[in-house]
Amino acid sequence: MEMQDIPKESPKSNEEEGAGEPMLKVVTEEEAEPDHYEELQSPSEDVYVEAEAFHPTVKSRTGKQDEGKPGLYRVLCLILTIICFILLILVFVLGVKLRAGSTVCPGNGRSGDQQSPTCSLEDCQSYYPNNHFNRLPCRQCASGWLTFGKSCFFLSTTRLTWSESQKNCSSSGGSLAIVSSQNVQNFLSKKGDLKYWIGLRHENSTWNWVNRRKLQQSYWTEAAHSGDCAYLNSDGPAEKNWDRASCQSTTYFICQLQF
Repeated sequence: MEMQDIPKESPKSNEEEGAGEPMLKVVTEEEAEPDHYEELQSPSEDVYVEAEAFHPTVKSRTGKQDEGKPGLYRVLCLILTIICFILLILVFVLGVKLRAGSTVCPGNGRSGDQQSPTCSLEDCQSYYPNNHFNRLPCRQCASGWLTFGKSCFFLSTTRLTWSESQKNCSSSGGSLAIVSSQNVQNFLSKKGDLKYWIGLRHENSTWNWVNRRKLQQSYWTEAAHSGDCAYLNSDGPAEKNWDRASCQSTTYFICQLQF
């Protein structure tokens, strides 16, 4: 057999090899790894979608709270306005009551007296029977004076003669006490605990009060002393506790202011 020449294959060029086989792509490390920083800076919309899916009520609750604040402020303003209005009414009512409380008792004024008359407790209760004591439209006696009937009484803490005592009482607009009834006698006997000059003096063989009225009812003790001026001894019973002494003697005294 004859040997046939085997045709030799010419070497293929690089281009022909590349055309027949796919070329391998070289990838660097930077291209192989994703850019995490870029992903963080520009997050995808899917993140927001997922957040809204997990927390759908966050936005709605915040909106409701913001919408509720103006309504709460309106309610508070309304309450404060009502309170101020009530306080204003109270101030007005108290002002009217204070003006009414300065009213003086009727029928007790003296002619020519520029000052408002003072009322006793009994007078106020008789003029205003439906009022309580703290609402009576009268003025009581001055501090240190006792109120009884239509008079104010003052029991001294110093001793003077009868004439000096009368001058001291008259300087206050009154006089030594005039015992005009059993009630006054009992009141003075109960309130006092000493010996007090009263407005009774022996003149021209008669006993007269400082207002020039003659003695009608007396409360002399059984063993009366001598003297021209009378005093009330609180140690004795109210029915018999008057005694006599010299007008120059010194003892305590009772002043009376009548209206």
